[in-house]
Amino acid sequence: MPAPLVKICGLTNLEDTLAAIEFGADLLGFNFYSESPRFIPYEKAEEIFQEIPSNIQKVGVFVNEDAQTVADTACQLELDYLQFHGDESPEFCNPMGHPWFRALCLEDENALEQISQYECEWILVDASVSGHYGGSGEKANWELAKRAKNMGKKIILAGGLSPENVQVAIATVQPFGVDVASGVEKIPGKKDLKKLEEFITKAKSVSLHLL
Repeated sequence: MPAPLVKICGLTNLEDTLAAIEFGADLLGFNFYSESPRFIPYEKAEEIFQEIPSNIQKVGVFVNEDAQTVADTACQLELDYLQFHGDESPEFCNPMGHPWFRALCLEDENALEQISQYECEWILVDASVSGHYGGSGEKANWELAKRAKNMGKKIILAGGLSPENVQVAIATVQPFGVDVASGVEKIPGKKDLKKLEEFITKAKSVSLHLL
């Protein structure tokens, strides 16, 4: 049985990035939203990316950015995926000529109807918290996340995950992947390496029954 993919998000420095790779992360997330406490400037990301092995996939997180800036950043930094974590519409995302996925903060059953409008393979399910575009530390609605799997997408579960609850979360939701930022931090933008290793190890120890 396969284990879920593990995405470590909100990376801002080389030490945390290399540790995430060493501990077995599959995807590395870098936040280009300037109002986030985990924002990373383009130049800093460029420096870090020079040290990342080519087999480790890099995800650029964008929030309500204009399409040209997204496209330019994706090409110049050779991002493997774009993650849209704001209010981006299907009309904005679907024509994007680069691999991408949409993060959705599912509040209720009606929110599930959005999923099929996005022409991507993955949907990241996050917690719905007023005033936050992810990274709130609040737990997502696991029941809605389970139901989201029926909408024809692979689900990445985010929102309030930590070393303490990630195994239960995976066993309950059976997501394609899990995503963590605040749950393995000392302070916003700086990882706790012990928690980081524990999270990845525990996530990888749970087998998925269905992908």
